Amino acid sequence: MRIERVSDSQFTIFLTFDDLIDRGFTKEDLWHDATNVRNLFSDMMYEASTELGFELEGVLLVQVHLMQAQGMHVIVTQKIENTSWEEDFIEMKVTLDESKEMIFSFKEFEDIIQVSSCLSVINMDGGQVYYMNNRYYMLLNEDELTPKNKENIIAVMSEFSSPSIITSHRLKEYGKVIMQENAVNQIMNVFYNK
Repeated sequence: MRIERVSDSQFTIFLTFDDLIDRGFTKEDLWHDATNVRNLFSDMMYEASTELGFELEGVLLVQVHLMQAQGMHVIVTQKIENTSWEEDFIEMKVTLDESKEMIFSFKEFEDIIQVSSCLSVINMDGGQVYYMNNRYYMLLNEDELTPKNKENIIAVMSEFSSPSIITSHRLKEYGKVIMQENAVNQIMNVFYNK
């Protein structure tokens, strides 16, 4: 679990799916097991507040973004309201959404060239490539993924890259477009003369 303070009233938590499994959860549990999910979020909030020296009070707005291969990105914003409670009281308002795309981060463009060769073998020829903050990113959209190939793609990508918590919106706004579409196919044509 990675915790980072954003401001005096906001922090983020990133958990990989391995972190969730270590805590006894699956991705499906997050949608169907409300009581245990509430306990998970409470534990995470107190763990984060202890690590960051962040005093929890008032209303916590918790936005949870499930990412296909990366895990769970939680954004916690504290709203202190002028309500006088007789004792300490914290209210959590949780919103949960799921991203249908996958984004992977690469140190070198050479790694993208190598992964493209492997992706091509499993009939994956789409993708977009961006450059931002001295890293390369490959974005795979929902329409390029099928339940049949998704696990294979995740396995191949994990050998060459790291899952990224950057959103596609941020990449498109701040990143430099290297390849707008069919990145794997373009790379194969240029570097492997497919």
